[in-house]
Amino acid sequence: MYIGEIAKRSGASPKAIRLYESLGLLVDIKRQGRYRIYDERDVKFVRLIKDAQTLGVSLSDLRSLMVERNELNWHAAIELLAEKLNRIDHDMKALARQKEKVEQYRSEIEKCLNPT
Repeated sequence: MYIGEIAKRSGASPKAIRLYESLGLLVDIKRQGRYRIYDERDVKFVRLIKDAQTLGVSLSDLRSLMVERNELNWHAAIELLAEKLNRIDHDMKALARQKEKVEQYRSEIEKCLNPT
């Protein structure tokens, strides 16, 4: 399939697919003349890249996990996701503290505006 078809089936733009290839995330793409020819395995891998990005995984992190054509080191991926979970937990705690402060300031301002 050509780039338009893989874009449609994967949900990624042709520009993004070319970027993934230039970064070494999509490798060994067959060519027919000047056209790239993609297969179902490429579609699945582009979807995986997009899903990983929605989780906050960078393209460079994904590149470091590559072991061969459109294959990741899954043990390293588990470690990366564990680190990501730790950062999310840390951020959630920080946001909870920030929320408490905002609620406290709001309450103080309301008391000043509506003295009883």
